[in-house]
Amino acid sequence: MYTDLPEADLRAYRSTQTDPADFDEFWAGTLAETRRHPLAVRVTRVDAGISTLDVFDVTFAGFGGQPIKAWLRVPAGATGPLPTIVQFHGYGRGRGQGFENLLWASAGYAHVDMDLRGQGWGGSTGDTPDEGGSGPQAPGFLTRGIESKENYYYRRLYTDAVRAVEAARSLDVVDADRVGVMGTSQGGGIALAVAGLVPDVAAVVARVPFLCDFARASVVTDAMPYRELGVYLATNRPRTQAVHDVLSYFDGVNFAKRAVAPLTATAALMDPICPPSTVFGAFNNYTGPKEITVWPYNGHEGGAWEDDALALRAFGSALT
Repeated sequence: MYTDLPEADLRAYRSTQTDPADFDEFWAGTLAETRRHPLAVRVTRVDAGISTLDVFDVTFAGFGGQPIKAWLRVPAGATGPLPTIVQFHGYGRGRGQGFENLLWASAGYAHVDMDLRGQGWGGSTGDTPDEGGSGPQAPGFLTRGIESKENYYYRRLYTDAVRAVEAARSLDVVDADRVGVMGTSQGGGIALAVAGLVPDVAAVVARVPFLCDFARASVVTDAMPYRELGVYLATNRPRTQAVHDVLSYFDGVNFAKRAVAPLTATAALMDPICPPSTVFGAFNNYTGPKEITVWPYNGHEGGAWEDDALALRAFGSALT
């Protein structure tokens, strides 16, 4: 059944999320601090057991100079420079194995598949620890470090994602002017954040994105992961406003205001995990060219292979 507003109301919906006065200063300082560390990109070819693609194990310096893993996949024998897709994964997923996730390199792109620090238990494995500390939290990632914007988990993860784009652009096989970013669910939210922080990415695909319109999400769905906020605030009652103040620095609604690359987004009207109004909260604020496809009879799976087809068309138009 529908979990949220009807489509006509979604298209008119405007989020109440506001951006802090020092939003841009905070993120400029965060990225400047990390960029004091060399990217330190290391690329090692691996035998992934497939003949149609070449696969490389990549390490680069993310937040605080901490090592972040990724896969680089390219068509076999390709020397570039190639149009490139940097991909971010859904909640709990890591980069998986070198022989997984072959669509983008099979379509002719260089594919940088970033690992997510501390994740890798929800369908695919990971290889990157989260070296940041944390105070009390609800199980999961949404309240990890929530005591301050400086210590919040997604400060580290969004910075890693920006550095993944920078690492990709440093590779000889990559055409630095033709780099797009994409993701589903959490990955879609990360892609929106990167679009707001790296305005010259060439294209953005955000499928049923998470991490958008936190204040609304925390009261219109009881599904995980947004439920983590409710669990935390049900006990830490006096911290409600402080928590939402921290989250405003990480909300896709606020990054959307700063993003100008062409956006292809999707939302599903029966999605209890990322309610469609939260997706439209970001989409309706998006500054650049944008289009959204709505799937009336789908949940958090969105359009599945139909979303793949949309992404192939979007990247084909913007990157090739």
